[in-house]
Amino acid sequence: MDMNDLKKYYEHNTNKDLNKWKHYFDIYDENFSKFRNKKVTILEIGVFRGGSLKMWKEYFGFKAKIIGIDINPLCKQFQDTDIKIFIGDQTNESFLKSVVSEIGQPDIIIDDGGHTSNQQISSFNFLYEDLKKGGVYLVEDTHTSYTQEFQDRVDGLTFTEYAKALSDELNDWYRIADYKSYKKNINNVDVSYWAKNIYKISFYNSVIAIDKRPSEIPFSQIR
Repeated sequence: MDMNDLKKYYEHNTNKDLNKWKHYFDIYDENFSKFRNKKVTILEIGVFRGGSLKMWKEYFGFKAKIIGIDINPLCKQFQDTDIKIFIGDQTNESFLKSVVSEIGQPDIIIDDGGHTSNQQISSFNFLYEDLKKGGVYLVEDTHTSYTQEFQDRVDGLTFTEYAKALSDELNDWYRIADYKSYKKNINNVDVSYWAKNIYKISFYNSVIAIDKRPSEIPFSQIR
């Protein structure tokens, strides 16, 4: 199967159960292709009509465990033997904790939920720690960061602005210590959790993907 499998699936789907922007499919494949045909757990926030969960099952293969979360109880009808659906609020930490405790650590988390700033930020802040090392956390429809009706935080912070701030965390090492200090081996630097656990942040049109990998303490030497 080639890199356009997701787009092909979408274009040939006649069930009226998928609502996606067409340019997302190349972004999905760029970030998710390495997980195909492996024993992985995929957690998607936002079930809609169940179409994307079926798409992920087709894309990732029979070894994948597909999990959906939605606040609408009617979405439970889309659960089957290959897809499990939990009903609850994506901002409710107790609910999210109960989901993770049952399914284990996800390899991929996709936020296609309510799209408000608080929902996106709250879910990310809680679930990222439970994402497996080497995993990807992808937030889609971040164009809502620019639409007033989705701004529901007192501080006015949007997920896009939050992700921009997290990009500074990648370089927290150099806020803590001058870059020259890393020309010597250092055993410990008291940087933020994000600096230690974010490998990269990728910004796309309406999508932000964050790769989780443990970071090494910077070190430079002439050899």
